[in-house]
Amino acid sequence: MSIYDHAIDPTRIPSTRREWLNRTGTGLGSLALGMMFQEQGLLAAESTGGTAAKKGLDLGGGDALSSGINPLAPKSPQFAPRARRMIHIFANGGPSHVDTFDRKQKLQEYAGQALPNPNLPTERRTGAALGSPFKWARYGESGMEISELFENLGKKCADELCVIRSMRADVPNHEPSLLLMNCGEARLPRPSMGSWLLYGLGTENQNLPGFVVMCPGGYPIQESQNWQSAFLPGIYQGTYIDTKNTAIDKLIANIRNKSVSQKQQAEQLELLRAFNADHADKRAHEAALEARIQSFELAFRMQTEAAEAFDTTREPKHIQEMYGPGTQARQYLTARRLLERGVRYVQVWHGEGQPWDNHDDLESGHRRLAKESDQGLAALIVDLKQRGMLEDTLVVWGGEFGRTPTVELPTPGANAGKMNGRDHNHHGFTMWVAGGGIRKGYVHGSTDEFGFQAVDKPVHVHDLHATLLKLLGFDHEKFTYRYAGRDFRLTDVHGNVVPELIG
Repeated sequence: MSIYDHAIDPTRIPSTRREWLNRTGTGLGSLALGMMFQEQGLLAAESTGGTAAKKGLDLGGGDALSSGINPLAPKSPQFAPRARRMIHIFANGGPSHVDTFDRKQKLQEYAGQALPNPNLPTERRTGAALGSPFKWARYGESGMEISELFENLGKKCADELCVIRSMRADVPNHEPSLLLMNCGEARLPRPSMGSWLLYGLGTENQNLPGFVVMCPGGYPIQESQNWQSAFLPGIYQGTYIDTKNTAIDKLIANIRNKSVSQKQQAEQLELLRAFNADHADKRAHEAALEARIQSFELAFRMQTEAAEAFDTTREPKHIQEMYGPGTQARQYLTARRLLERGVRYVQVWHGEGQPWDNHDDLESGHRRLAKESDQGLAALIVDLKQRGMLEDTLVVWGGEFGRTPTVELPTPGANAGKMNGRDHNHHGFTMWVAGGGIRKGYVHGSTDEFGFQAVDKPVHVHDLHATLLKLLGFDHEKFTYRYAGRDFRLTDVHGNVVPELIG
């Protein structure tokens, strides 16, 4: 009898390579769900072969589950880090560096006159030099020059700051520049820095998101792309919080379930897990399914801790007074509370609704925005330092670009033609970093004598990312994720660590 004469038993055909990969995919959602139930003792009776185990509800992740792997568990970086967490304060819209942290005396001398070399391209037409309307002073032992807009920060924290006056981006447009600063890529979908850190370091609190984004009043330009996980697993995406609200039920939707107990919710999630497992068995493995499972799990876990973490009224009165009033101050205090509870990366947006994008009325606009943030920024750094947290926490402040030293001319649809504002400027701008191994009381690089472009020790956004990753324990060239046949990284194929920025 030939081997070809045997009847074919379809139940005994080996799985194809594609089917095997589908069945043994990441399974992160079910894995984290099982870990969550086990940690809370909600499935203890079933963990040794009970109903759940008999049903095989692991979406192909059974081996990982039994070995105790958790995709959000704390992980060690590639080498010993100087920092282990980060706050990114995004001054949305592009604050003017020549009015905040980069004083230009020549600009005052040429105020109202044409600059001698106005050949750099700008997004819109600009005219004569626009002198800064703000007073400046030197602060700290470093003698760092900071404008009156950030007087509190200068008086209390100048010697903690590393001010980079030679930042560069690629284009003078908000959308690509926001994505470049947040994701390292101006056009194509790429994971945000917070997602990269959560992927590489995990989180130290399984009951809170490891990556939190606080933006009052709604999404910024490019919306959730600014904190996307892109091709990284969905579990690493940022969790958005509308901090315009203060009541916990409005701050975090559906944080409490008034209809059923936590035990009953756990049973409902277990049933949902069974449905999802059946779905995955019959269809190809889907990232969207994993992300949906993970969102249910996170929402369930947050009920135990989120309400307390976001309630800043629990802080002593003197701490609340140190940060000051207003939404922005409350965001800074909340950020410290989240990091204190093990959250890995917090992004705080400032300027939504009325951003730092002052094409008109720059003086009044910048005064208002600085007043909202100056006291709270200084308090954040002082508070972190007195708690022993600043030494391993990176605090980063800045926008997507700076502004021109020249006045913006009337442009239909862009401004009101008041001739008292500045256009976008990506050729040179300022950011500052504090804590986490950064060099203290140091000013790096410079723009030209008018503040138009970086001329000394320029630092591209890719260079900043590479340097921050080094402080967090990663070689930016080797910290990768393989997708579509290529090893991707935050800095793409660019970027160099700037050793002078490291203390």
